[in-house]
Formats: sequence, C-alpha cells, structure tokens
Amino acid sequence: MHLENLSKSKKLGLSILFDAIGMITFIDIVWAPASAYLMSKMYKGNKGKIAGFVSFIEEIIPGFDIIPTFTIMWLLTYVFQKKEQPITVEVEAE
Repeated sequence: MHLENLSKSKKLGLSILFDAIGMITFIDIVWAPASAYLMSKMYKGNKGKIAGFVSFIEEIIPGFDIIPTFTIMWLLTYVFQKKEQPITVEVEAE
C-alpha cells in the first residue's frame, strides 16, 4: 500500500473513515493492529511509527474508541506543523 503518497484531502477522508471504523467497539481486537499498520503506512518515519503505536493503544483499551487518532494525526501533520516556506529570489538576466 502506498498511503503516504496520497493527497492531504484523501488522507483526511481516509482518516475520518478509519476513525469511524475504530468507534465500532466489538471489532477492537482486530482493528487495533490494523489501525497501527495503516497509521504507520499513512505517515512516514518515526512520526508514523509513534502514531501507529498510539493508535494501537487507543484502540485496544476499552472506552478510548471515541478519540479520533487518525484525524488528530492529520491535523498535527497538515494544520499545526510549522513548516518554513522557501524564499524565492528572482534574478533578472540582462
């Protein structure tokens, strides 16, 4: 699966869908490892691994299903992350 290459709007849609699936209480034993895998595939590097672990823990503990882990991760990645904008310098050729 190449979930990390999806556009941010598609990732948001999948995040909302995955959070909705996670709120189904009786599938937690199956969904917990699946959500960890999907989270680690959606976000690269250590950030994805940590988010996958958090997602697993959140899904496996009863009563924590209401936390939208995928959507929170999307917000942290695309809304609240401070990313420096590159400065473009134009040079006129004579």
